[in-house]
Amino acid sequence: MAVPVERNNQKNFKNADEYFETVLNVRRVAKVIKGGRRFAFSALVVVGDRSGRVGFALGKSRDVSSAISKALKKARKTMFTFPMHKTTLPFTVQAKHSASKVLLRRASKGTGIIAGGAVRAVMEALGVKDILTKTLGSHNPHNVVQATIKALSMLRSGKEIAAMRGKTLKDLFGENEDVTA
Repeated sequence: MAVPVERNNQKNFKNADEYFETVLNVRRVAKVIKGGRRFAFSALVVVGDRSGRVGFALGKSRDVSSAISKALKKARKTMFTFPMHKTTLPFTVQAKHSASKVLLRRASKGTGIIAGGAVRAVMEALGVKDILTKTLGSHNPHNVVQATIKALSMLRSGKEIAAMRGKTLKDLFGENEDVTA
């Protein structure tokens, strides 16, 4: 389950230099007014600390640089924490947002990030090193990022699953398994 970062606790925040930031999409949008068109820009960014926290945001402004900086600031404020198992996800998840559908499948060590576009940016920002993904339906970056975040929010750590079932990690995974989650 996605856990929002506490905003009042200042030690959770890192410097802007310590985040992995990616600009996914910059669009020029136009507003038609009486005297013609008024142009502005919207920027979609993904920010993460490469250790289980990631956020995304859309920033809008009259010029590109301020749209990107607004989006980065908003994305850092709205970061979520997701469970990971070593260098991959705990289990396979699938989610849909609008017309975009995303499948995230755990992979063995050394596989790498097999993903394209927006999903790759989210996985790199999250810190996942081994994963197999497939994007189905629409490839609109905004919808793909939201579907990816929705899929990640379905993840549960081993401790959470054990607590829900009223068992210990050893009962669930056995004595021989290396359980660190």
